[in-house]
Amino acid sequence: MRKPLHERRAVCGPHLRQAGVAAALTVLMAILLASPARADTSPAPSPSKAHDAAVKMGPGVNILGYDGLWKGQVNAPFKISYFKRIREAGFRHVRINLHAFKYMDDRGLLDEKVLNRLDYVIYEAVRAGLIPVLDEHDFRACQADPEACAAKLEAFWTQISERFAGRYPSLIFELLNEPGGKMPQEVWNALALDLLVIVRRSNPERTVIIAALNSGDIEDLGLLELPKDDRNIILTVHYYSPMAFTHQGASWSRHADGRNVPWGSAEDRRKVRDDFARMDQLAKAKGRPVYLGEFGVYDAARMDDRARYLSFLARQAEAYGWPWAYWQFDHDFAVFDSKSEQWVEPVLSALLPGAAQASSAVGVAND
Repeated sequence: MRKPLHERRAVCGPHLRQAGVAAALTVLMAILLASPARADTSPAPSPSKAHDAAVKMGPGVNILGYDGLWKGQVNAPFKISYFKRIREAGFRHVRINLHAFKYMDDRGLLDEKVLNRLDYVIYEAVRAGLIPVLDEHDFRACQADPEACAAKLEAFWTQISERFAGRYPSLIFELLNEPGGKMPQEVWNALALDLLVIVRRSNPERTVIIAALNSGDIEDLGLLELPKDDRNIILTVHYYSPMAFTHQGASWSRHADGRNVPWGSAEDRRKVRDDFARMDQLAKAKGRPVYLGEFGVYDAARMDDRARYLSFLARQAEAYGWPWAYWQFDHDFAVFDSKSEQWVEPVLSALLPGAAQASSAVGVAND
């Protein structure tokens, strides 16, 4: 069995100091290639535990990524009572986006206050009838510095796995949001396998979600090599194509100046169909279900185009049997307006046809 990543890093330390990042990546690639016994080499029988979990997940929504709840309710628009409204609208799971690294000390230990808040969020989500997906969301740090990221992810999943061992059977772990950048495929694959080992020590029955490299190349989904005998793994992809449409007007993107970019032509739809068909084909070749963990449109787009895009993607995902999670509950891709405490009905209706009017009425009654 391969040594855990932190042990390999200690062995390779002098090389890292002398040759820098390139040498580290070379060593990790060699280790990965020397471990064929852990790789997927042929499709496995279906259905599996992961397929069953994917069916139960159904439609979902991303929550809490940039919310002050983690800091003690400072600038925290998300209310715990929203879990009930999310379930009543027809969503069946929530993807909890946690940027955990900033709550770690120099030993890699998580702030106990943040862990207690996480306990509370998961408890309330389950109590509302939702499946919680815990997503470690520090993609920027991991794309910029893979080695530092690896140490923090190992520390994070060690603590989280031990904390939730034997608790909340419906809770799903997602190892890392959008790996990529300076973290190439071979390095990410090796790290994902190490993290999986950490999780499986205390959570042998837990469903785990592992991301394809966030490179924009659909073929990368087929490059993930996972343990053939672990059939409780879901592959996840995100889809925001074309970015010129989905991110028009977003200040942080290169499409910040975009305005009135349309979507919905025959060619637009064909592109989505082709992309989803290829993703499904790649996942089925490995006997793994797919989770569309993020898709959405920035709210500067025209609402009719925005709704048309969201409806089309949601229906395509459902046609393949994929669970999906809309990005995001509130803020600038919002399906819910925190100021009025009402659903953005065209967005909700596009995602969950027929849900908006009923959910709005229920929400008013509950208020």
